[in-house]
Amino acid sequence: MEHGGTAGGADKRALRRELLGARSGLTAAGVREAGRALAERALELPELAAGRTVAAYVSVGGEPSTLPLLEALRARGVRVLLPALLPDNDLDWGEYTGPDSLEQIRHGGKMALFEPSGPRLGPDAVTGADVVLLPGLAVDAHGMRLGRGGGSYDRVLARLEGAGARPLLVVLLYDTEVVPRVPAEAHDRPVHAVVTPSGVLRFPVT
Repeated sequence: MEHGGTAGGADKRALRRELLGARSGLTAAGVREAGRALAERALELPELAAGRTVAAYVSVGGEPSTLPLLEALRARGVRVLLPALLPDNDLDWGEYTGPDSLEQIRHGGKMALFEPSGPRLGPDAVTGADVVLLPGLAVDAHGMRLGRGGGSYDRVLARLEGAGARPLLVVLLYDTEVVPRVPAEAHDRPVHAVVTPSGVLRFPVT
């Protein structure tokens, strides 16, 4: 969740505007190509290649396309969980069984999201994942991730911590979004790795 009254919150908002502006200049072909490269690079992570259950997400807008990775995981027999946004910005989860298991849902005035059309498994379903793939706008050398500010994944990370679950936390980004420093606040938690179209970078987090 954003704490807009802090200097860190203001710094985050400024960095978000800059990064979202850069993404808005990307072509649809560039987004798709990044997705294909990301799928190849992501499967170089042994934890992901060998995972039984992976919590992922369906990319929207200028985010690197995740559909090639979702299909690659499904082809390997991995159980893939996808989020469904709840009214309070928390996330429920459902299973991905192919492109026809997605439905486009618009939440109020927000961007339309692709969510699983099957049964909801509850917010705690994510605690059974071996790997959690997180969206973001940037990550720094310490593994601190910059999200969009809605707080949904802050809740996911807090839920994992509260349950004692320790999945591999991976953010999917473009190469230019690995930055020297992301403004951090007290509630922020680092990720373990970032995957970009050019490779995988792990962070020394405990």
